[in-house]
Amino acid sequence: MEERKIKAYKHYFKDFIESLNENESRKVFYVLDMLKTQQRVSEKFVKYIKEDIFELRVEYNGNIYRVFFIFDKGNIVILFNGFHKKSQKTPKNEIDKAIQIKKEYYEQGE
Repeated sequence: MEERKIKAYKHYFKDFIESLNENESRKVFYVLDMLKTQQRVSEKFVKYIKEDIFELRVEYNGNIYRVFFIFDKGNIVILFNGFHKKSQKTPKNEIDKAIQIKKEYYEQGE
């Protein structure tokens, strides 16, 4: 498999990653590397949400982090918003935000 390209759309992912400490962000990038290089990634790390949006699932030191993304043209992974998850269910407002960002992404024809 050819390595997937990973791009961040606008500032959303950058804002999220900068809010983490060094070890937390290292773990996020570790999981991103798996997504880049492996054809199939375990549901422990990647899960389909809805409307072509997936979440990158990262756990570190008892904390849970999520980053929403889409596959574009099957290869390029576009990263959207990320957040520190504090409950069992992924907050609806975070999913809605990811859907809104996806619409914006396609409208701009990135």
